[in-house]
Amino acid sequence: MSRPQQITVLGATGSIGLSTLDVIARHPERYQVFALSGFTRLSELLALCVRHVPQFAVVPEAVAARGLQDDLRAAGLPTRVLVGEEGLCQVASAPEVDAVMAAIVGAAGLRPTLAAVEAGKKILLANKEALVMSGALFMQAVRKSGSVLLPIDSEHNAIFQCMPRDFASGLSSVGVRRILLTASGGPFRQTSMAELAHVSPDQACAHPNWSMGRKISVDSASMMNKGLELIEACWLFDAKPSQVEVVIHPQSVIHSLVDYVDGSVLAQLGNPDMRTPIANALAWPERIDSGVAPLDLFAVARLDFEAPDEQRFPCLRLARQAAEAGDSAPAMLNAANEVAVAAFLDGRVRYLEIASIIEEVLSLEPVVALDDLDAVFTADAKARVLAEQWLNRHGR
Repeated sequence: MSRPQQITVLGATGSIGLSTLDVIARHPERYQVFALSGFTRLSELLALCVRHVPQFAVVPEAVAARGLQDDLRAAGLPTRVLVGEEGLCQVASAPEVDAVMAAIVGAAGLRPTLAAVEAGKKILLANKEALVMSGALFMQAVRKSGSVLLPIDSEHNAIFQCMPRDFASGLSSVGVRRILLTASGGPFRQTSMAELAHVSPDQACAHPNWSMGRKISVDSASMMNKGLELIEACWLFDAKPSQVEVVIHPQSVIHSLVDYVDGSVLAQLGNPDMRTPIANALAWPERIDSGVAPLDLFAVARLDFEAPDEQRFPCLRLARQAAEAGDSAPAMLNAANEVAVAAFLDGRVRYLEIASIIEEVLSLEPVVALDDLDAVFTADAKARVLAEQWLNRHGR
């Protein structure tokens, strides 16, 4: 390798971004940080810039950019600060960049991720909302540009590792019967329905196996995260919703499985540490040390599986329905969920009302075809308006 690969990390201060930088730092001869972005944790972004000395840093607002630029100059660093979505798209598509870690949470990550795709970059996709919102358009752009798309979610990366190389031609053509998407069940797997009515945001964010941001932690508790992953899996692996089955596996050791027509079931196992799929995607098709401890099967001792209860997890049912409806339904599902989860984290709605808001939005807004990115964001905006109307109507 003549030079280290140049990596842009979108969402550098989140858990995925920090894990990515940890893996990169273990292999300075292979990788170098080109750009970092952050949203609200700007002191942490400054510390990351001091450590990794990227060419660029991106923040959402001009005032924050000026402050960060002053701090970087005071530290004697050459890093230039860019602003907003335009800055994100610039560092995602820059000619010098080899790979982009797309780890911005929510709809905000769609445009910069697409900019990286259109520039033909290697995409390490942790922003599942990009595919959920605009799956057909996104995959069309990948095929047109020749971009390499590698999944970072531990479940999708596990499926990727268990698939034959030519799965893009369709599951049936390579002998795959179904995809088994594992889920931990989150903190409320055994909580009674009566107790669920009163759980707090802190309880919802206390995941038993993974350390994640608050929004994705709530999605994990409600299993909306798994519903979004089901939609994403359909696009990544050219699968029908009926070919993707969700399996609750509390230990989070088997990250997903692929069932073949000959009766073989291939699984990818590992400790619940996101550095494993990150290292796998960074080095693909090679493998590198991720810093993750070897899996101790004797310590694990047992592996349990159970079917998800859709009464306890109505968000999973709503996501599957959106996947089956297609077109604008997944984008509306995602938008309504973002509004509902934000309201729950702010103490404006109860946990069980998250699903109620989403279900009402999906029932009120008709499903339409998405012919371009403007149509995607129109569907997203309409769903957000309807979700806010629910909040206003209920005095929230």
